[in-house]
Amino acid sequence: MTEKLSNKEAIIVMVGFLGAGKTTLLKHLVNNYINEGWSPYLILNDYENAYLDTQQFKEIIDSTKIKALSGSCICCSGIHVLRDFVNNIPSRKKGITLIEANGTTDACALSEFLGVGIDNRFLPPVQISVVDVKNWQKRGENNELERNQIQVSSLIVLTHTERASIERQESVIKEVKKINQHAKIVNINELDITKLPELLPTNSIPEKMDHHKAHWASCSIDLPELPNIDCIQSICKEIPDSILRVKGCTQIDGESTYTYFERTPSGEAYIRPFNGIPPMGPKLLTVGLGSEVSLLNDIVSKNIEKHKYKSKSL
Repeated sequence: MTEKLSNKEAIIVMVGFLGAGKTTLLKHLVNNYINEGWSPYLILNDYENAYLDTQQFKEIIDSTKIKALSGSCICCSGIHVLRDFVNNIPSRKKGITLIEANGTTDACALSEFLGVGIDNRFLPPVQISVVDVKNWQKRGENNELERNQIQVSSLIVLTHTERASIERQESVIKEVKKINQHAKIVNINELDITKLPELLPTNSIPEKMDHHKAHWASCSIDLPELPNIDCIQSICKEIPDSILRVKGCTQIDGESTYTYFERTPSGEAYIRPFNGIPPMGPKLLTVGLGSEVSLLNDIVSKNIEKHKYKSKSL
């Protein structure tokens, strides 16, 4: 980069399908940038309650350098809010802005609109796509959206390679190159964070996609205390497969701390301690076809009763 450009702050936008590993990549980047003396600023977008996601970063970065953008999609209705967030980021020495888009973002539309109206102290936004090698193009009717999310990226980061054979990895790389021949493709462990601010926007010309395919149903409900961890597993299992994103935070009966859980599109449920107190209270959040408050309340109520009975019988 020229000296003039090097004085400007880079904006790195991470896109990728639900469960592909964007948050894992973001944590990797934040930790490494902080260790190298950089000052990252995070913006996290999600349909429902992005504040849950910001809580995961508060142990590694000051909360004043994290923004949550909930309730809208940053590729369309939320773009103006996103621009305002970016333009109001304070100037910092060795600053870098990292944006995690929600998993259903129309990445081509986001690339087209985000660069318009950004303050001159920033470099043009650059996209990084996260590709889940194990599940790439196994999304059924959502395959088009997943392909859309790599078309205009300057860098493609492969994740979940440990779960895929060498033949599968090579096949995915070949398919990805057909869609975006300009992007560099790397494994997450091969990333050189010092090179990311030097990335340039791609010259790829994207294919048009029906933008409504990126707009999915979403909803959230309040969660009461749950009897045990098994109750969380049962709730995640009973939520229909058409709902691709499931996450929540609640208390287990008798515990003072909170527990975070999520179900990936592949159906795997992950449960771990939650750092602090959820700012919007205990919640169950879903994204995907069939996301309805009545359905979620029925599933939660039924499983609470079932697991309360099991606990008493033990």
